[in-house]
Amino acid sequence: MSQTQDSIFTKIIKREIPADIVYEDELAIAFKDVNPQAPIHILVVPKQPIAKLSDAESQDHRLMGHLLLTVKRVAEQAGLVNGYRTVINTGPEGGQTVFHLHIHILGGRPMGWPPG
Repeated sequence: MSQTQDSIFTKIIKREIPADIVYEDELAIAFKDVNPQAPIHILVVPKQPIAKLSDAESQDHRLMGHLLLTVKRVAEQAGLVNGYRTVINTGPEGGQTVFHLHIHILGGRPMGWPPG
């Protein structure tokens, strides 16, 4: 079994566990993070199981572009008109803890730099 087949995000996609879903289409789902790091913290997750960004292939280009446009749409719906941060943690050293590709949308407060 791949890491993504049994991830918490796969279970959310399959509706096996609850989530506060704010957006969904045929390729992606977005829901509020249960451990928010900002006043607004939403995750955008592809329904296709890709463990991490470094596993994406050239044939995934449509999906990858769709995910970024979904981030834009979800951020607008969340009222993040003054800006927001997007984060993709990749691999253990990149801080990834759930091995199903996902994009964090963080907003509702000023973001510092460097991020950590």
